[in-house]
Amino acid sequence: MIGLQDIRPIEFPGLESGAPIVIAGPCGAETEQQTLETARALSGIGVKVFRAGVWKPRTMPGGFEGVGDRGLQWLQRVKQETGMAVATEVATIEHVRAALDAGIDILWVGARTTANPFAIQDIADALQGHDDVTVLVKNPVNPDLDLWLGALQRIYNAGITRLGAVHRGFSSAGTHIYRNDPQWHIPFELRRRAPHMTILCDPSHIGGKREYVESLCQLAMDVGFDGLMIESHCAPDHALSDSAQQITPSALEDILSRLVVRSGTPIEDELGLLRQQIDDCDHELLAVLARRMSVSREIGRFKKAHNLRIVQPDRYQEMIKARLEEAETHGLSRDFIERVLQAIHEESVQQQL
Repeated sequence: MIGLQDIRPIEFPGLESGAPIVIAGPCGAETEQQTLETARALSGIGVKVFRAGVWKPRTMPGGFEGVGDRGLQWLQRVKQETGMAVATEVATIEHVRAALDAGIDILWVGARTTANPFAIQDIADALQGHDDVTVLVKNPVNPDLDLWLGALQRIYNAGITRLGAVHRGFSSAGTHIYRNDPQWHIPFELRRRAPHMTILCDPSHIGGKREYVESLCQLAMDVGFDGLMIESHCAPDHALSDSAQQITPSALEDILSRLVVRSGTPIEDELGLLRQQIDDCDHELLAVLARRMSVSREIGRFKKAHNLRIVQPDRYQEMIKARLEEAETHGLSRDFIERVLQAIHEESVQQQL
């Protein structure tokens, strides 16, 4: 079977040689006026590809789930009036057929759909015979490279050669600096497996807040991503979905004007990216410690209510023994972990007091 290593980069019309691919537009097409106003502004700053979701998968019912097929007519107007290529998300056979009938240039598969091989196969089957369309596959919600690779391979097996990937980060429990954990090593491994495939970064969904978009855009360029998919809205504070992470077209213009595009640096060898992973680990570590101390305060209140001693030596010794045994299975130094646990225990006692 021909593999993903044979996929070539996607060529986007109107893109200057060496310039990053920029796909921008609102999270969702909400009204015809909002869609066209945003598109005109983005076209005015040089964006060549306009994105907008018309079917929106929402975690809870009752939220804005998109305007449906009529939004495709608005994307057609964008294409006619601005000359931009247009892109939208598809998650079902019906979505694919409607988007293809409307002449949508680029279809992207969202993270929830990528995680479902049955849904991906349905989409691949619906794409048979449409090898002129471009398809972008976002990473699955969970950090599973094989799921991502499998989704890409299914689409490729359907005859789609204009195929690319979008890194939008991964869902994770707990408190983190970003909305979605980047886990940069996963798109790097995807690059190793498919060295010529177009891979974009979605800083909007990774960051979750507009103040993170610029730094994530620059980081993506520094480590060799081919371009960016960014959520941009003419009035982001009033957006019906993902309002916190969308930026205005003028803000996007400022970001792009400051963007430094580097060349010739292999993404696997980027020291800066390794340091970013260290930073991400530290953020997670601090969040875990904060949760632990919150539990310690609850224990303190319980002990006070039931007239129990704060320090219970037997429990402490049992906990230390178990943690040290677990640490050794991870290849961690016993002395180091013992010092860390002692410091954590001392702080936990202070929190209980």
